[in-house]
Amino acid sequence: MDRLWPVNGAPQVNAEVEDTYEYPESLERPWVRVNFVSSLDGAVTLEGRSRGLSAPEDQRLLGLIRDLSDVILVGVGTAITEGYRGVRRTEVRGERRTRRGMSEVPPIALVTRSAALPPDSPLLTDTLVPPIVLTCEAAPADRRAALADAGADVVVTGDGQVDLRAALDALDARGLRRVGCEGGPTLFGSLVEADLVDELCLTLSPLLVAGDAGRIASATGPAVPRRMALRSVLRAESLLMLRYARMPG
Repeated sequence: MDRLWPVNGAPQVNAEVEDTYEYPESLERPWVRVNFVSSLDGAVTLEGRSRGLSAPEDQRLLGLIRDLSDVILVGVGTAITEGYRGVRRTEVRGERRTRRGMSEVPPIALVTRSAALPPDSPLLTDTLVPPIVLTCEAAPADRRAALADAGADVVVTGDGQVDLRAALDALDARGLRRVGCEGGPTLFGSLVEADLVDELCLTLSPLLVAGDAGRIASATGPAVPRRMALRSVLRAESLLMLRYARMPG
């Protein structure tokens, strides 16, 4: 990977990528970093999944962001569609996280209004750490109970909908402040509406796909512009990996 900006003359850019994506030090609240890939014409999926837009370099960056995160936040629909399971143990991941005094792997926190995760999901049956299920009072009690019986940490945050601020507070109470959000678009849109996005890591895939795929953020309310500042750009051939952070104030 080549760093396009900022440039500091370092001879080995790859050695600096990890430092570039470090979370801020001494966090006093959850810091939400959202990670997405998009085609050049704005599609968030190809044939229904984001993986078709991705590339090995982007997957390595996704792995790095996971390694630096205390918890992976994702909407249940995206988790099911993309075939999520627990985060894997690797030598590189273990070294990175041990060096920072972090747990072996980050848990996955699922946002689901209806507790719609099957109890036999790989997120429950193929994982090193139990997932956190962030749901609400409107979710059927039997579903919540079934997920708890299957080993999930079920957290009720809100009445008719998941209250995302309360959800982040629940993660904070568990010592999970470095939040790596992997979507999907509805969750991202809700985070934008609630003004809870601190960073966006956006990979631009060098593809034009047309079709009827949605955009990376989706919401039903009025537009709520949030100004962001470009912090870094990485290039791998024609793939661009952009990192934006919230503007002060």
